[in-house]
Amino acid sequence: MTKLNKKFWDDKYANNKLGWDIGYISTPLKTYIDQLNTKNLKILIPGAGNGYEVEYLFNSGFTAVYVIDIAKQPLDNLKKRIPDFPEDHLLHIDFFDLQESNFDLILEQTFFCALDSCLRKSYALKMHELLRMNGKLAGLFFDFPLIEKGPPFGGDMDEYKKLFHPYFKIRKLERAYNSIKPRHGNELFFIFEK
Repeated sequence: MTKLNKKFWDDKYANNKLGWDIGYISTPLKTYIDQLNTKNLKILIPGAGNGYEVEYLFNSGFTAVYVIDIAKQPLDNLKKRIPDFPEDHLLHIDFFDLQESNFDLILEQTFFCALDSCLRKSYALKMHELLRMNGKLAGLFFDFPLIEKGPPFGGDMDEYKKLFHPYFKIRKLERAYNSIKPRHGNELFFIFEK
């Protein structure tokens, strides 16, 4: 089994093997962000990769956006694209080691599906810990059978309900109507509230 550790992700960036990277913000997340009215929300994007969502938020006037990634290269790429992005909001650590908390919103885009499936309960618990009361975890999950070889690893609506319901109110969990063409029919958009 492949060890999905720092070296694995550093090698992905070094060798430009970024099959998940579409080069821009995904339509479902852009649509969700566009309806947010409060620009001072404390927002976290874990496993952000090249962070097109981060760039979109920053350029849209959001002032408290944090990015975490275990690989350094995507954080460097983001800083080159957005020189004014606060250095102390670029967090180069393992997600499970993050101490910062009280986030209003955490955006999920391909991070969950890149974790080994044995970490899914830990992910749900950590998300619960990182959010303030009534904070939201929102974004996209893949909707295809859980596979052994990945990433990405799949999952389905029933699995996600069982995993997150103990910690969150499930406000929305439905097929994304506006996925990009290669992911059409394979993404679920969700909003969970602590």
